[in-house]
Amino acid sequence: MKEQIDTIPIYDAFDAGTECPLCKIYHDLEEAAVAFTMGPSYMEDDIRAQTDEKGFCPEHLRQMYAHGNRLGLALMMNTHFDKVIADMKKAAESRSSGGRGGLFFKKKAEGEPVVSYIRKLEGTCFVCDRIQVSYPRYVNTIFHLWKKDSLFREKFEGCKGFCITHYKDLYEASVEELSGKGREEFLEALDHVFFENIDRVNGDVDWFIQKYDYRNKDKPWKDAKDALSRAATKLGHIFVEKD
Repeated sequence: MKEQIDTIPIYDAFDAGTECPLCKIYHDLEEAAVAFTMGPSYMEDDIRAQTDEKGFCPEHLRQMYAHGNRLGLALMMNTHFDKVIADMKKAAESRSSGGRGGLFFKKKAEGEPVVSYIRKLEGTCFVCDRIQVSYPRYVNTIFHLWKKDSLFREKFEGCKGFCITHYKDLYEASVEELSGKGREEFLEALDHVFFENIDRVNGDVDWFIQKYDYRNKDKPWKDAKDALSRAATKLGHIFVEKD
């Protein structure tokens, strides 16, 4: 199949030899989203209105801090603070009153306006939303390639599997993308590469543990030296660059 703008990152991810090609795709989208957020875009009124409203999840705020554009981050945090403080003060003013029978003596405070506001804020992130615009499209393209490109099928069936999260994403998406025998064929391939490789990584973790037994001191490490970082990918959707 002729390479297109959406297929190149997928081929690159499956050729990278990582423990989860979709983690590689997500990581690249995440880097691009953080770079966009910390670039000149934060001076645009429509972008700043979105960052003021949505804020950032802890992980992406950490990445933005590490990006290096401290002035840009300060400007975004300042106007985001302005909105959050104003919204929280308004919510706090409308909370239930009643002295000892009020907020602090209720068994549950979820219905309080200020709590509801914070919970909503905790569930939004400007960077996450940018990623989620593109990520589903790449998942859809994987199924398009699966159906149309025999070379890609070989890459899929020969990859090192997927993390638990992205295994779930592919499994769920197959309901919409495939049907009948075609879906069963895909799920068989998906299950094979997933379970074969997650067992492999777990075996490497097990040998990593056994190497700490003095009786195994002089035995070879096999593939266990980097077992923990690869297990972190499988279990925690944490992309680790290959050495």
